[in-house]
Amino acid sequence: MIQIEDIAYARIAGPDLDLMEAFFVDFGMQRSARSADALHLRGYGTDPVCLIVQRGAPQQIGFGLRAQSRADLEALASRLKTGIERRPEPGGGEVVRVQDPDGNQLEIVHGVEPRTPEQLRAPVRINSISQRVRLNQAIRLSGTPAHIMRLGHAALHARDFNAMYSFYRDVLGFKLSDSYYVNEPGTMMGAFLHCDLGQRFTDHHTVAVVGSGRTGFDHLGFEVLDWDDLILGHRHLRARNRWEHSWGIGRHVEGSQIFDYWRDPTGFKVEHWTDGDLVNEAYQGHSVEFSIPKADSVLAQWGPPFNPDFLR
Repeated sequence: MIQIEDIAYARIAGPDLDLMEAFFVDFGMQRSARSADALHLRGYGTDPVCLIVQRGAPQQIGFGLRAQSRADLEALASRLKTGIERRPEPGGGEVVRVQDPDGNQLEIVHGVEPRTPEQLRAPVRINSISQRVRLNQAIRLSGTPAHIMRLGHAALHARDFNAMYSFYRDVLGFKLSDSYYVNEPGTMMGAFLHCDLGQRFTDHHTVAVVGSGRTGFDHLGFEVLDWDDLILGHRHLRARNRWEHSWGIGRHVEGSQIFDYWRDPTGFKVEHWTDGDLVNEAYQGHSVEFSIPKADSVLAQWGPPFNPDFLR
């Protein structure tokens, strides 16, 4: 079994790279590289790229996952009877290419060189009733786009849920955090999967799979600097008066993230999130029933009323 450490980047497509760049800069990214046919975008963290937009009809193409070691690449290449290639994009490294059961193009990478991140303000320290930590320090923030720090997860539709779940669990080594069922417990239709890092803590989910009968991504979730950054990013996008909001701001149930969802110019859904759960091998998950009438309480602990647009 190979060991995946984290998600690295995603690939999507759109016909107008200028428009896509304008949106994702407003969303909180920066250009890393651009050619006639591809736009590479990065955040403010150490990843040299977190989103690749290829010129073409709107499409969610796939994503990169970071293997813990080169031995993992070798083991995967041997199992799949494929090769290890040099990766020609920002950060370099090596890659094994594979498709999941629904045809999403996965790139398992190792040796990608991190970049030196920009100096940003420190995350705001919160004075809660039990922890008074910000002393003689006033908060003074200016309105800017949010600061994307990293791609945190990909949520996937699944034509055949069991096939997709088995692939990410048995081939790529992900472990189940929490799940959704329909009608009766045990009839799983949604899975939140985390990287199996043993005692080390990792995001509650790096990949989520939902048996919707469709294919492609549901959304990509990008982690921002902190709560205030998410709010300021929301205000910036609203003020631009040209981008479509989907749902938020609220706090999810599974994973606990504070969320804010937007649509890119092709209609694809992307998320700002912060303050997510961290889990390790000791985490005890649960399964809850999912239905559209219960979506308000299943998907969010608080926030605006559930917007059915979220599911399109």
